[in-house]
Amino acid sequence: MERKDLKMRADFPERTNLVGTSNADFPSGDPGMYQLDVTLRRGQNLAARDRGGTSDPYVKFKLGGKEVFRSKTIHKNLNPVWEEKACILIDNPREPLYIKVFDYDFGLQDDFIGSAFLDLTSLELNRQTDVTLSLKDPHYPDHDLGSILLSVLLAPREEQREVFQTQSLRLSDLHRKSQLWRGIVSVTLIEGRELKAMDANGLSDPYVKFRLGHQKYKSKIVPKTLNPQWREQFDFHLYEERGGIIDITVWDKDAGKKDDFIGRCQVDLSTLSKEQTHKLEMPLEEGEGCLVLLVTLTASAAVTISDLSINSLEDQKEREEILKRYSPMAMFRNMNDVGFLQVKVIRAEALMAADVTGKSDPFCVVELNNDRLLTHTIYKNLNPEWNKIFTFNIKDIHSVLEVTVYDEDRDRSADFLGKVAIPLLSIQNGEQKAYVLKNKELTGPTKGVIYLEIDVIFNAVKASIRTLMPKEEKYIEEENRLSKQLLLRNFIRMKRCVMVLISAACYISSCFDWDSPPRSLAAFLIFLFVVWNFELYMIPLALLLLLAWNYFLIVSGKDNRQHDTVVEDMLEDEEEEDDRDDKDSEKKGFMDRLYAIQEVCVSVQNILDEVASFGERIKNTFNWTVPFLSWLAIVALSVFTIILYFIPLRYIVLVWGINKFTKKLRSPYAIDNNELLDFLSRVPSDVQVVQYHELKQDPSHSPSKRKKNNPG
Repeated sequence: MERKDLKMRADFPERTNLVGTSNADFPSGDPGMYQLDVTLRRGQNLAARDRGGTSDPYVKFKLGGKEVFRSKTIHKNLNPVWEEKACILIDNPREPLYIKVFDYDFGLQDDFIGSAFLDLTSLELNRQTDVTLSLKDPHYPDHDLGSILLSVLLAPREEQREVFQTQSLRLSDLHRKSQLWRGIVSVTLIEGRELKAMDANGLSDPYVKFRLGHQKYKSKIVPKTLNPQWREQFDFHLYEERGGIIDITVWDKDAGKKDDFIGRCQVDLSTLSKEQTHKLEMPLEEGEGCLVLLVTLTASAAVTISDLSINSLEDQKEREEILKRYSPMAMFRNMNDVGFLQVKVIRAEALMAADVTGKSDPFCVVELNNDRLLTHTIYKNLNPEWNKIFTFNIKDIHSVLEVTVYDEDRDRSADFLGKVAIPLLSIQNGEQKAYVLKNKELTGPTKGVIYLEIDVIFNAVKASIRTLMPKEEKYIEEENRLSKQLLLRNFIRMKRCVMVLISAACYISSCFDWDSPPRSLAAFLIFLFVVWNFELYMIPLALLLLLAWNYFLIVSGKDNRQHDTVVEDMLEDEEEEDDRDDKDSEKKGFMDRLYAIQEVCVSVQNILDEVASFGERIKNTFNWTVPFLSWLAIVALSVFTIILYFIPLRYIVLVWGINKFTKKLRSPYAIDNNELLDFLSRVPSDVQVVQYHELKQDPSHSPSKRKKNNPG
C-alpha cells in the first residue's frame, strides 16, 4: 500500500482545483460515476474537551454540505480506534470530503474538536491509500488538535460495480446482524439523594435522562424536592458483547425557560456481571448528591431475522417447542415472556414514487414497542419483494405492531412512504393479508399496499397478569408541540365525555321532576328496592350486568352504535395543519417560539388528552372494543362480587391496608403501580381506535392493475 501524509489546511478553500499527479484530469462525468471506499481507522492525540482531561470522540464525513457518514462514539479516549467502513458515491471528485471530529456531550451541545478535508483529486485511482489528516480549528490555527488516520480507495463506479455489489451484500448481512441485540439492560431508577438546589426556594424539580447509544429515556418530574423518589424502570437493548456505557444526566425542570443542569454520571456495563441485579449509588459529577439505581443484565430474548425458507412455525419440532413454552402448564415461568410473534414481510405493491426518476428505494421497518428491525433495501422498485421473517418475544399482548415503509436516500434522511399499525389481539394467525398503507398520523390511506403474514402465540394467564402491571416505556420521541387543531380536538373529546355525565344528570333530574310519570314511578320503585336491599357486592354486579348486556347486543346484531367519524375528521384536519406547519416551519419568527406560552398550552393540551382518553377507555371497555380486555373485566368483576358477597367489608379493608403499609417493608425497591389504571392504559382511546382501524382496499385501484402501470 502506498502511504501519504496529507497536510490539511485549516480554512476551507473556495472551489479550488488541487490536482494530484496521478489524476491530472477528472472528467466532469455523470452523477455517481466514482465510488469512495473509506475506512476510518483511528485517532491520535486528540484534544481533550471534558473536565477529566479526556474526550468522547466521534467523526462526521460531509460531502457537498451534506452528512454522508457518522461514526460511533468512543468514550473517554484520546486515541480512539474505530475501524469503521463507509462507501460513498462521488458526483464531483473536485468536491473535497470534509472530516469533522466532535466530543459527545449527552444533554449538552457537542464540543468541536477539529476538522480537515481530503482532496479527492490527489488520490490515485484504483489504489488503496493510507492517509493521515491533521485536525485544525479555523479559530485557533496554531493549536495541535491531533490527527485522524484513514484508508481510502477511489475508483470509477463501472469498474467497481461487481466488487461492491458483493461487498454490499456482505455489508447487508453485517447490518442485519447489527440489529439483533445480545442482551437486555434493565435499569430501575430508585431515588436521588441531596441533589443540588437550583430554584430560588432552595429546592429543585428534578428529572433524569438516560442514553445508551441511540436509545433514550426520560423519567417523570418530581416537584420541589432534593431527595426525589422515582421508582421507574427502563429497558435498554445491549448490542455489544463487551457492554456499553449508559450516560445519565439530572435536570431541574423550569417553566418558561431552559432547564437547569444538576449533574451527570455514567454506568459502565462492562464492569457488571450478567444475570445479577446490582445496586449502584452513583455520585453526580459537575454537581452534588447521588442517584440510586438497580441495574440487571440478562440474556437476549429470541429476536431473529431470516429468509422465508427458514420458518420456525413450519418446522413441526420447533412449533411444538414454542407451543409448549406458552402452554397453560408454563403459566408461572418467566412472567415477562408472554408470547411469540412471527411476522412475514412478503412484498409491497404500487408504492409512492419518491425519487425524481419515478421510482423508490423502499425498505421496511418492523416495530413492536421498543424492538425495531429492518429489511434490506430494494433499489429502484415500486413493487418490492423482501420475503423476510421477523420473530419477537411478546412482553405485553396489548402491544401494537407497526410496519413502516421508507424510501432510502443516500444523502438525507429516509422519506416516508406509508405505515400500518396492527394490535396483536386483532391478528388472525397464518393469514396472508394485504394492508392498505396509511399516512403518518394513521388517519387515512396513502398509496400502496403491503402483504404480511403474522402469527401470534401467547399464554392467556401471563397476558392477563401482565395487563395489571405498568406498560413498557417508549424511547424518548419528539417532544409534543403546540397545535391549534390538536388542542381543539382534545377539548371536543373532553367535552363529549362531560356531556355524557351532564346527560345522565339531566335524566336523573327529569325523574325527580316527573316529566314522564311512568318513568319516574319506575325509577322511584327501583330506588326504594335497591336502597332497602343494598349490599356492597351489588356495585361490581351492576357493572358486570352492563358488560353482559352490551355483549348480548353485539352478538344479537342489535348494536346500533355507528362508526365514530368525529374523531377521524378531526385527525385528518390535524394532519393537514401538520403539513402546513412543516412547510412554514422555516418561516416562523422569534415571536412564534415563545417558550413559556407554548409550554403552558402544551400542558393544557396534554391534560385534556389524558382526561378525554380516560373517559373513552372506560366507555370502550364496556363497549367490547377489545374483547380480551372486556372478558378480563368480567372475570375480575365476578371475583369482586363473590368476595364482597361472602367476606365482610372490614376484613377486605384490613387486608388491603396491611398490604399497603407493609409493601415497602417487604419490597423496598418495588415500582408503584395502580392495577386499575394499568388495565385502562391497555384499552384504546377513540383516537387509537381510528388509528388501528384496518382500511379496506379500493377495488377500482387494485394493486395488480397498478403493477402493470408501474413495473418495478
